[in-house]
Amino acid sequence: MTAKRLTLTRTRIANGVWEGVLTGAVGAAALEASHQGQRLEGLTVTPVPGQSGTRAVKLPIPATVLNEGVQTVLIQADGEVLASFTLVAGQPLEEDLRAEISLLRAELDLLKKAFRRHVADTSKKGQIS
Repeated sequence: MTAKRLTLTRTRIANGVWEGVLTGAVGAAALEASHQGQRLEGLTVTPVPGQSGTRAVKLPIPATVLNEGVQTVLIQADGEVLASFTLVAGQPLEEDLRAEISLLRAELDLLKKAFRRHVADTSKKGQIS
């Protein structure tokens, strides 16, 4: 079975556990979770009673994933990413976001000035004609 026939939909993160629903699974699906290229333990795939081809997927988020900055966990089958989730934490990130917002504001101010200049130039040319 190829991963292309599988669909993994995130349902929630609760109490430190990522949860999702896997559809299209005929037999036991071989899923693997990883963070920064390292395999994560504890991923479980269990049949959903009364729903053929549907599995409940759970991954306890290990403490090793909880670090400053942006951390992404991938869930794959046969080397194809079916789902991912990102955790964002820490003070340096707040400073990075403030710097990005400041840069975006500065760029927006430049665009506003250029646009106003363009409109003024265009309206002057329209008056001369």
